[in-house]
Amino acid sequence: MFEIKQIINGKKVDAISGKTFDRIDPFTGKVASRAPASSIEDVKAAVAAAQAAFPAWSKTGPNARRALLLKAADIMESKAGEFAKLMIEETGGTAPWAGFNAMLGAGILREVASMTTQIQGEVIPSEKPGTLAMATRQAAGVCLGIAPWNAPIILGTRAVAMAIACGNTAILKASEACPAIHVLIGDVLVEAGLPDGVINVITNAPEDAAQVVEALVSAPEVRRVNFTGSTKVGRIIGELCGRHLKPALLELGGKAPLIVLEDADIDGAVNAAVFGCYANNGQICMSTERLIVVDSVADEFVQKLAARVASLPAGDPRGHVVLGSLVNPEAAVKMQAFIDDATSKGATLVAGGQITGSVVAATLLDHVKEGMRSFDEESFGPVKPVIRVKDEEEAIRIANDTEYGLSAAVFSRDIQRALAVAARIESGICHINGPTVGDEGQMPFGGVKGSGYGRFGGKAGIAEFTDLRWITIEDPNQHYPF
Repeated sequence: MFEIKQIINGKKVDAISGKTFDRIDPFTGKVASRAPASSIEDVKAAVAAAQAAFPAWSKTGPNARRALLLKAADIMESKAGEFAKLMIEETGGTAPWAGFNAMLGAGILREVASMTTQIQGEVIPSEKPGTLAMATRQAAGVCLGIAPWNAPIILGTRAVAMAIACGNTAILKASEACPAIHVLIGDVLVEAGLPDGVINVITNAPEDAAQVVEALVSAPEVRRVNFTGSTKVGRIIGELCGRHLKPALLELGGKAPLIVLEDADIDGAVNAAVFGCYANNGQICMSTERLIVVDSVADEFVQKLAARVASLPAGDPRGHVVLGSLVNPEAAVKMQAFIDDATSKGATLVAGGQITGSVVAATLLDHVKEGMRSFDEESFGPVKPVIRVKDEEEAIRIANDTEYGLSAAVFSRDIQRALAVAARIESGICHINGPTVGDEGQMPFGGVKGSGYGRFGGKAGIAEFTDLRWITIEDPNQHYPF
């Protein structure tokens, strides 16, 4: 068991109340970590620390900020083994998934480091003689990041990295499902040399989440909020931010379609589907959630995909498996319900279906139709539906027949055709002849509709964590009408 402390003003501290909570290993049922159970008083301390650190950090030069972030990237990579152990025990993820998380988390730190000199403005022509008018960007203040458990290093790092690069101070509210992982991200940044208060990480028990989040968002010192997680919770946070007039960046749920047209490279589509459907047990916001296949190639696609799916090993995440444990046993119960619902309504189970505790085998359902849970709902697990359609038009209609709009993919050998289809899919991200799952630190990452708004990544991310200001230098002796 890992006993951890939270980070406030550069120090490792317990909750002011002294209370703790336990995170249970979903595979073994043993205690994975014990963390401080923060309350409103802890929130006040974290906010005060971040606010006190802001004036000096916002005036720190871009090269100094870059150097610290690059150092943090190296430290994060050096701790990949430590992160992996925590991920296996807290979330049930596999070591390869943890390794990818650490690699991309470090990549995000390096990307935002490169952005410190790209926080730019422009000179704008003015009607007033002798006036120099400029648009400039400057740090906004204290930024709150609320990160989930499913890609904990990537998303925990992303929640604070660009904010810090832009000269803001940050508070990371750790997920209740992986407090040790998110505190370790804070440790990395502190070890790199970030001044006290620039990064703060607080942990809270699940039953206290609502009051802790509300206190953080409503704090006057907090100027920006970003949240990655479910659409249900995202709506609550978006409404709370609106009430307090706080800009929010929300990256929420998904029901990503992968469209296979009749002229697709079927083997390539199968490869992408296996990865997009079952990476991290399908517990990724971009996971392929609808395999939409034109009838004329559906039999071949399903036959080849089912064979691949049936070969994927599942079990103890400490072993050599592709699919480890789901985040909790309740998620496995949900997967059983998806399977039972679909098969009772006419779908065919063509691969998988075995469930042992929190481990669910890679599962493929064919002939899924409207009215089945697998058609409509985000599974966030390894039970995936094949939806057969007659043509391209029906494929696009079904791809858009969802409240979500995060990621998508289209497979066709005709690139112009694929581009035209991609343009009609309602999503923030669309890949042609590639999987729905993909992330790079420099890309504008985010969704539309129920998948949220705003963009992480690259120059697009700068706009989310800075204020755009109009500044003029004028003639003090200019003429006025009165």
